[in-house]
Amino acid sequence: MDIEIISTAIAIALLLMLSGFFSGSETALTAASRARIVRLAKEGDKSAQDVDHLHDNKERLLGTILLGNNAVNIVATALATNLFAQLLGSYGVAVASLAMTLLVLIFAEVLPKTYAISNPDKSALRVAPVFRFLVPLLAPITVAIEAIVKATLKSLRVALVDGDGPLSAEDELRGTLDLHARDGSMIKPHTDMLGGILDLDEMLVSQVMVHRRSMHTMDADSPAEDIINEIVNSPFTRLPLWRDDPDNINGVLHGKDVLRAIRENGEDGISLEKWYMEPWFIPETTTLREQLNAFRDRRSHFALVVDEYGSIQGLVTLEDILEEIVGDIVDEHDVDDAPVRPQSDGRMVIDARTPIRDLNREFGWDLSDDHATTLAGYIIHEAKIIPDPGQAFIFGSFKFEVMRKNRHQITTVRVTQLDAEDTDGP
Repeated sequence: MDIEIISTAIAIALLLMLSGFFSGSETALTAASRARIVRLAKEGDKSAQDVDHLHDNKERLLGTILLGNNAVNIVATALATNLFAQLLGSYGVAVASLAMTLLVLIFAEVLPKTYAISNPDKSALRVAPVFRFLVPLLAPITVAIEAIVKATLKSLRVALVDGDGPLSAEDELRGTLDLHARDGSMIKPHTDMLGGILDLDEMLVSQVMVHRRSMHTMDADSPAEDIINEIVNSPFTRLPLWRDDPDNINGVLHGKDVLRAIRENGEDGISLEKWYMEPWFIPETTTLREQLNAFRDRRSHFALVVDEYGSIQGLVTLEDILEEIVGDIVDEHDVDDAPVRPQSDGRMVIDARTPIRDLNREFGWDLSDDHATTLAGYIIHEAKIIPDPGQAFIFGSFKFEVMRKNRHQITTVRVTQLDAEDTDGP
């Protein structure tokens, strides 16, 4: 009798250990970093290759884990009930139920899962070879269970959705970036850069281009000396040239080509027209990723943006796209004209042509750029009017005061970030 009790107790303990193994394995294999596992697998780690293979068939893996976990728990509970019934008689069932609940909860669930979630990658690599063997071994049973489950759900008219869920890989990456930014494990400039790469597919060249009103162009019929002086005094390397009408861009002149022309012919009687490059026109609906690839394939850094009617809307350069990833790139020839000037009272005087996206990234604001690209456009869209200097508006947690306007264009705005109690007033 004593030997039977001892052997039963040992069997229960072993079964609880197996239950803990299955529970911890489930947590480890689902919580392990897929990116790190894939990297290790590519480096030749056999256990990582096993984990990667198991991740490719999660449904079968989870079925195996649940089958094993439930089987050992049921057998352990049955043995414990029989053991306590022999020792305590009619009270044994109640005592066995209470004892097994505590033992399973502590030693087969909480303890192994706590360890696994604290060391997911290490734990996953350790248990992967076992499940690489168990999954195909128990496949006939798990397949039958899956068939019964699907048939039952189908009879209840419950639709089954294939795939990993509603979140795309891009959404998951964005969520990961937000999580690491929130807990402080990744600094803001790094999250901005990675977020900028993800945004390339969503942003259009019309959102980052230099608007036609700000383009630096010149009449192609101007004297060569004037064009040369314009190139020399300009902070830009390339100069679009038009003929008869500013919308009729018929060439682009590069500063280096001007130097070559001067070297060949001298400044007297120089002809620049043969050095004009053919302008490259692109639609305003082109995404930044498409244009970045086009710049690379065409080996060009400069394109003119047109609308559906062929009218010039602006120009975009390779630098404009790169700045959406790394932030503003300033060289020694750029004009030092800060678009944001903080005031001593905490308010900011901002050039209204500043892109909303730049303000959001720089100051952590959440101004919507769905309907406007610049701060001026945002104010006009929200106010539904073209405001005059002196007018002020409160949108969300910000107060916008129009300071200057050039004809119909807002040029300077004073922005005040309000406290929660200040946002109710006009």
